Amino acid sequence: MKAINSTQNPYIKQLVQLRDKSRERKKRSLFLIEGEREIRLALKGGYDLDTILYNPELFSLEQLDTITNGQSNRIEISKEVYQKLAYRDTTEGILAVAKCKNHDITGLQLQHEFPLILVAEAPEKPGNIGALLRTADAANVDAVIIANPKTDLYNPNIIRSSVGCIFTKHIATGSTQEIISFLKEHNINIYCAALQASVNYHTQDFTKPSAIVVGTEATGLSDTWLNHSTQNIIIPMQGEIDSMNVSVAAGILIFEAKRQRDFK
Repeated sequence: MKAINSTQNPYIKQLVQLRDKSRERKKRSLFLIEGEREIRLALKGGYDLDTILYNPELFSLEQLDTITNGQSNRIEISKEVYQKLAYRDTTEGILAVAKCKNHDITGLQLQHEFPLILVAEAPEKPGNIGALLRTADAANVDAVIIANPKTDLYNPNIIRSSVGCIFTKHIATGSTQEIISFLKEHNINIYCAALQASVNYHTQDFTKPSAIVVGTEATGLSDTWLNHSTQNIIIPMQGEIDSMNVSVAAGILIFEAKRQRDFK
């Protein structure tokens, strides 16, 4: 088994670039995963692992065998090298280099006759994207679609904040117009969270094929979405402000849809 003990090793420097630079991830179609839970979820989600790196002081070979069954290329790294690569404050001692998937909207296949989909237009903060993915996983929606993404999905902040949920759901990306075309082609109702021409969200029937669409907290949804909406919906507010965190709003809307479906 290969061992790397120097932070100046060229391969380690490449991995640092892979962790920090979106263009490197896109160029090489690889990304870093940190942590046992996240690696297990990636494997369960059908991701191919290129390499496993582990520090034997923190993560034993026996533990490693339970994850990969000896099938992945393994590199033993020193604690100093591990700390150089690790993104989180917590220390687990294991990382993986994984192959990116293609998330283009044209490849999205829906498994159910009455799908429930969460769409987010141009979310800017990786933490919000991660929280949206956690909400989608908790509600077991059929897919998450990101319109006009501002960052690649394998940003380490997204992986961290989603606690690995990025690997558990069908995720697609595309332009707003591409996604609207996809939804209409599949006869999916479009419910836009918006202030204009809206009705209370709980008055709508989400048991039919439904896409719940949320925008950014600062600007909301673009006019293109509003022009193609089946119905704009709103969460009634009783305080002084007229908006809430996008992941919180998405959670309220998605779980109302789940409530309706559970009692149908």
